Amino acid sequence: MLKTIVPFEKVSQLSKTDVAYATGDPVLRPFYKYERKHEAFKQIIEDKSREKIPREILVEVLRKQYADLPKINAVSQNIESLLQSTTFTVVTAHQPCLFLGPMYFMYKALTTINLAGAASGLVRGDYKIVPVFVLGSEDHDLEEMNHASLFGKEVKWQPDQKGAVGSFSTTQMEEVLEQCHKILGDAEHARYIFSRLENAYDGQKNFAEATQILLHDLLGQYGLVVINMNEKPLKKLFSPIIKAELTEQKAFELVNETTQKLNDLGFKTQAAPREINLFYMIPGLRERIVFEPVRPGQPGGNEKYKVLNTDLSFSKTEILEEVDNFPERFSPNVVLRPLFQEMILPNLAYVGGGGELAYWLERKTLFEHFGINFPLLIRRNSVLLIDRENTRKLSRFGISSARIFEDADAIIRFFIEQHAEVEVSLNTEIGDLQKIFDKIALKARTLDPTLENSVRADETRFLQGLEQWESRLMRAEKAKHEVTINQIRSLKNRLFPDGGLQERVENFLPWYLKYGESLFNQLKDKLLPLERGVVVLEEK
Repeated sequence: MLKTIVPFEKVSQLSKTDVAYATGDPVLRPFYKYERKHEAFKQIIEDKSREKIPREILVEVLRKQYADLPKINAVSQNIESLLQSTTFTVVTAHQPCLFLGPMYFMYKALTTINLAGAASGLVRGDYKIVPVFVLGSEDHDLEEMNHASLFGKEVKWQPDQKGAVGSFSTTQMEEVLEQCHKILGDAEHARYIFSRLENAYDGQKNFAEATQILLHDLLGQYGLVVINMNEKPLKKLFSPIIKAELTEQKAFELVNETTQKLNDLGFKTQAAPREINLFYMIPGLRERIVFEPVRPGQPGGNEKYKVLNTDLSFSKTEILEEVDNFPERFSPNVVLRPLFQEMILPNLAYVGGGGELAYWLERKTLFEHFGINFPLLIRRNSVLLIDRENTRKLSRFGISSARIFEDADAIIRFFIEQHAEVEVSLNTEIGDLQKIFDKIALKARTLDPTLENSVRADETRFLQGLEQWESRLMRAEKAKHEVTINQIRSLKNRLFPDGGLQERVENFLPWYLKYGESLFNQLKDKLLPLERGVVVLEEK
C-alpha cells in the first residue's frame, strides 16, 4: 500500500478542537499536562511512579479474565510484568462493539500497540511499556454498539435485554451471525474469520467477554492486554472517589469551570457534567443517581439519593454503606471514567480520537483535585483505505489523495478546470474589473466623495454579472463531462459514507477478506505514533 499523509488542517471532517490539539495550537496548552513528544515519557514515568498503583489486585483481575482464553505468551508476559514497579502502560478505551464496530476501533488498538513499542524504545531496558485496551463495558447505549457495516450493508443485533451492554448475554446472536455469514460468503478468508467470530460470540459469554476474546484472538500476538474494569475489586479501590462524588460533587464545579473557559475560546463542550456523575447498576438496570435535598419547610424531611426511573432511594448514610458493601453497583459516567482508569492502571498515555481527547481536555483540574496524574494525550491514527479500483479512478481523474477530502463540488470544479477546452474561471477578468472600478472610485472620490458609493454599487452589480457568467460557463463544461462527474460523486460517497470519514462507518471484515491475517501487520507497519495528519493508504 502506498502511504500519504494529509495534514489535519486539510481534513474538513474533523472538529475544531480535534485539529487544534493535533496541530499543537498553543491556545489549548493550559488544558493538558505534557507536550505530545516521545521525550515526555521519562518525565511521565517519574511523575506516575509517585502514585501507589494497586498492581497485585490489577493482575489478579486480569488473571481471572484471561483464565479461559488461549494462552499467548506476549500477553501473559505483559500481564505478569505489571506486578513490577518498572512496568507501565499506554491505554486506549472503547465500549464493546459488534464485530469490533467501525474501523477506528481497530486503529485505536494498533496505535496503542505501536505507541507502547515506541515508548519502550525510548526508555530502553530500564522500563517495560504494555499496551492496554480498556473495555467500557458499563455503557448502556445499545444503539452505539449493536451494528456493523459490511460492504455497505448494516448488520444489527437487537437483543431483548436491558442495563449495561457489556453484561448482555450473547445467547441471542444466532440471527446476526447468520446475516454476517451470508454477506461474507464462503471464500477461504471468510470461512476462517467467521469461525473466529462464532468462537467469540458462542452464546456462553457476555458481550464484553466476547469482545475481549475477539480482540485477544486478532491482536494478542502484539501483546495487547484487554481489561474489563467492571469488577468489584477495582470498584472497591475507586470507592473513595465514588463517595466524594456523592457528597462533594466537585466534578460538576471543576469541569464546568474548564468547559466555560474552552467555550470562551470558541471550542464546543464535549461532555457536560451532571451534579452527580454516577449510575446505579444491577443486572438489567443502569440508571442515573440524583440528589434531592431537604425542601424548606418540609417536616421530618430527609435528603435522598434517588435512582431515576425506579423506586430506589437512599439516605446519605445508606448510600455510603451501599458503596462500602456493593461498590460494583456504582458506575462512573464519561466524566469520572478517566479517573477510574488512571487510578487503577500504571498509565503514562491515553490514545483516543478527536472527540475523546476533547473531553479529556475538560478533566485536567479534576485530576489535580484528586491527586491523580494526568496522562499524555495521544491522538490515534486516522486512516482512509482506498482499494485498487478506486485508486485507479483517482489517478484517471487526476485527483490527489489529499484533494479527495474536499467537498465534492470543489473536487468537481477542480476537475473541470483541469479538463476544460477553454478556461472557465473568470478570476482574471474579475480582477481586471475590480482594478478598473478602483480607478473610477478614486477619481469619483477626488471630485465628490459622495459619488464613491454609487461607483461601488455598480461594481457589485457588474461583478455579480461576471460570477453568473462563470457559473453558466461551468455548467456548460460540466454537461460535457456528466458521466465522469457522476463517477466522481459516486467515488466520493464510497470513500466518505454519508459525508463522514470512512473509519467511522466501515468495519474491518471486508478488508480482512481481501488481505487475511496480513491486514493487521500491514496496518501496524504503516501507522506511526504522533503522525501529523490522516494516513491515506492506497492499494496499488
